[in-house]
Amino acid sequence: MSPGTSVGRIPVIDVSPVAEAGRFPAKAVVGEAVPVRATVFREGHDAVGATAVLTDPSGIDRTSARMVDIAPGLDRFEARLVPTSTGDWTFRVEGWSDPYGTWAHDAAIKVEAGVDVELMLTEGALLLERAAARTGTDAMSRASVRVLREAVIGLRDVRDTPQERLSAGLSDAVHAALAAHPLRDMLTRSEAYPLTVDRPLALAGSWYELFPRSQGARFDAAAGKWISGTLRTAALDLPRIAGMGFDVVYLTPVHPIGETHRKGPNNSLFADLGDPGSPYAIGSPAGGHDAIEPTLGTFDDFDAFVATARDLGMEVALDIALQCSPDHPWVTEHPDWFTTRADGTIAYAENPPKKYQDIYPLNFDNDPEGIYTEIRRVLQVWIDHGVTLFRVDNPHTKPLDFWARILASVRAAHPEVIFLSEAFTRPAMMQTLAKIGFHQSYTYFTWRNTKEEIEEYLAEVSGEQGAWLRPAFWPTTHDILPPYLQTTGVRGFAVRAILAALGSPTWGIYSGYELVEDVPRPGVDEQIDNEKYEFKPRDWSKADGIGINLLLGRLNELRRTHPALQQLRNLRVLPTSDDALVAFVKHLDAKHSPTGLADTVVVVVNLDPWTTREGIVELDLHALGLDPDHPVVAHDVLSGDTYEWGSSVWVRLDPMVRAAHVVHLVAP
Repeated sequence: MSPGTSVGRIPVIDVSPVAEAGRFPAKAVVGEAVPVRATVFREGHDAVGATAVLTDPSGIDRTSARMVDIAPGLDRFEARLVPTSTGDWTFRVEGWSDPYGTWAHDAAIKVEAGVDVELMLTEGALLLERAAARTGTDAMSRASVRVLREAVIGLRDVRDTPQERLSAGLSDAVHAALAAHPLRDMLTRSEAYPLTVDRPLALAGSWYELFPRSQGARFDAAAGKWISGTLRTAALDLPRIAGMGFDVVYLTPVHPIGETHRKGPNNSLFADLGDPGSPYAIGSPAGGHDAIEPTLGTFDDFDAFVATARDLGMEVALDIALQCSPDHPWVTEHPDWFTTRADGTIAYAENPPKKYQDIYPLNFDNDPEGIYTEIRRVLQVWIDHGVTLFRVDNPHTKPLDFWARILASVRAAHPEVIFLSEAFTRPAMMQTLAKIGFHQSYTYFTWRNTKEEIEEYLAEVSGEQGAWLRPAFWPTTHDILPPYLQTTGVRGFAVRAILAALGSPTWGIYSGYELVEDVPRPGVDEQIDNEKYEFKPRDWSKADGIGINLLLGRLNELRRTHPALQQLRNLRVLPTSDDALVAFVKHLDAKHSPTGLADTVVVVVNLDPWTTREGIVELDLHALGLDPDHPVVAHDVLSGDTYEWGSSVWVRLDPMVRAAHVVHLVAP
C-alpha cells in the first residue's frame, strides 16, 4: 500500500480465511483446495480483478490463481489454492485495475451504438499491444503472444466492418490469454496471512475406538472373576478393524488404574473384587501417565500393537486424560498440583450431577511450569513408542495457554503428530481450542437429528469455520448414546453412519457400533453397562448378520476413492421437498483433483427409519460444472444402480431397502 493511505489504490478488504485478524493461523492440509476470498473494488465503473497468491515456508510464491467474482454486485472474489507440502505458509490477495475488462465492456456498447467507434478500436489495439509486449513475471507463452498480436492486426484492419474488428479483440482466444496473464494496473497487495499446512490425515481420516482390555477378556468361572484382555489380544482384532477400512485405531487410556474409590459397573460407588475400574482414573503404585496397566502388558506389547497396526495400514491414537486417581504418584510427589479444599481433602472431579470420586483433576495455577514440563515429557514417551495421534479428554477444563504451549512444542519437534479435541462445550471454547492448534475437534453432530438441524450444521462446519475447526463426526462415543439411536435400530445406525462418514472428512465409531448396541442406561443418554467400568467382550461373528460392518467398510472405501469426500469446504446443502430428506453435494473440479478428473458425489438420506419418503432434490448442475440442459449419469455407489439425473430429481427411499442414495455424477 502507498504511504499515508489505509486501503491502497485498489481496496482489498475482508480477506478470508483469517482468524482473529491473523492472530491465529488458518488451517489446511497438503492437497486441500483452500478457498481464499476477499472483497475487491475501486471508485467509478472501471473493472477490477483479483489474484490469490500462496507462499511456501521458505518465502517463495508457489502458486497463484485468478479470483472469480462469486457475488456479482457485492465485489466478493474467490479462488482455491492447493498447498503442496507441510509447514507454515502464508497467502495474500492482490487487487488490480483490469484495463482489458474495462475496454471490453465499453467497446462492446459503444461500437454497437456507433459511438467513438474508431477511437475504441484503436484503444483496444494499443491495449493488446501492451499486453503482448510484457516480459518478466508477466511473460506470456508464445502462443498467447501470437493470439494477441493477431487480434491487434484484426482491430486495425480497416477493410473489415467495425463489428468484425471488435470481434477480433473480444475473441475467446484473447479472453483466455488475458485470463491466464491479465494486465494488472494499480496493483495493491493485502497483508500476508498465516496458513498452517498439515499432513492429509489431519483433515481426512476414519477412527475406530476400542478399550483394549475388552478385546479377549473372559470370565474365569473357577476363580469367579474376569480376566482382562491384553494389548496382545487386542492386536488380534486389528485385521478385522483394518478390513472395514479404518485409518486410525484409537485406544482409551492404557495406564495403571487406581484402587481408591474405584468405580463399579455403571459408575456405582462400590467395586467388587475383579472389577477393572475406569481407565480414566489414572495412576497406581504401578505408575502414572507414562506407564502401562500391568494387566494389559508391557511396553514391548504396546510396541507390538503399534507395529501390527502399521503393517495393516493404520496409525495408533492414544487417549490423553490429564487427571489422576488418588493413587497416582503425582498426588504424593506434587500435592500442589491439585486443589485442596477447606477440610484438607483433595477435590475430586465433578460434572453435576455426575461425580467422579475416583478422579482428581489437576490444578494448573500453583505450578504451571512444573505441570507443563511433566506433561510434555509424558507425551514424548508415547510419541517415542509410535503414537502419532492423541485424543485429548476434556481439554476445555485446562488453561488455553497451557495447550497453546504444548501444541506448539510438539508441532515444532513432531509435525506429524495430530491432536483431536474432545470438547463438547460452549462454542467459544471449542473454536478457540481449534484456533490455538488442535488439529481436529469433536462436534455437536451427535445431537443434530432433524432435517433443519443437520442442514444448518453441515453448512456451518463446512463454511468459514472450517478454516480452523476441522470437525470429527461421531454417531456415538463410549459416553454418549443419543436418543435417535436408542429407538431406531439398524436403520437408524445406518443413517447416522452415512451422515457422519460422508458429511465430514474425519469421522469415527466406538467399538460395538457394528452390533447396534442401543440399550440406554435409564435416565442417561449413554449405553447400559458402560464399558468405562467393566469388561465388554463382543461376539463379532454376529456383525455379519446385521450388516452395519459391511456398510462401514463400503463408506470408508468410498471416502478413499472419491477425492471430493476427503475435502471439507466443498460441501453444499441441496434443497429437498420432504421434511425427512437431507441432501448435500461434495464437488471437486478437475483442476484441484489429484486424479485430474472432476469428482462430484451427491448424498440423499432418509432420516425417517420407519417410513418411505419421496420428494424432489434440486441440483444446480451449472455450479457443478455440468450442462444443465443435458441429463447426467448418476451412478449409485451403494446400490450399483444407474440413473439419469437433471436439475430436479425425484427420489424415493424405502428404509427397509436402503437408507440413502450416494450418487457419483458423471457428464455423459
